[in-house]
Amino acid sequence: MNQARPERILGIDPGLNVTGYGLISVASSSVMEAGVIRIPSRQRMEVRLGELYDSILEVVDSLQPCCLAVEDLYSHYERPRTAIIMGHARGVILLAARQRQLAVHSYAATKIKSVMTGNGRASKAQIQEAVCRQLNLPQVPDPPDVADALAIAICHQHYSRASSSFEV
Repeated sequence: MNQARPERILGIDPGLNVTGYGLISVASSSVMEAGVIRIPSRQRMEVRLGELYDSILEVVDSLQPCCLAVEDLYSHYERPRTAIIMGHARGVILLAARQRQLAVHSYAATKIKSVMTGNGRASKAQIQEAVCRQLNLPQVPDPPDVADALAIAICHQHYSRASSSFEV
């Protein structure tokens, strides 16, 4: 990790069809870049994962974050397949971070929502509004995957500040 560059946190909301990403500056608490990676669902799984991997490397190389924050895996009992698919995407993202020697920080969805809104069960709309407010954006990030990625980055910023205040 290069200590000379300004601290930039890259938040990633993993998905196989749509992966949101958002880069925030710690110094100014502002958005530097945000967007989505879209992977066509008609392709074979290995092709989709390869495209996601290449796209994540491209984002990391162009944005030069100091670390990566990503949502933990979770599984809803009614949709276990979703967790498996998300696990594939998350694994590729973690591999890309490892390839670029980036520290990775994982947060549960409920922790991210709690940091953003005070409610671990907040809705997508509430997260979008909270991101808009905390980053002083003129409008809510859309699609929600972008807001989620920015919320993940903000969550890491919150926890990294909290842990550094306890260091001696």
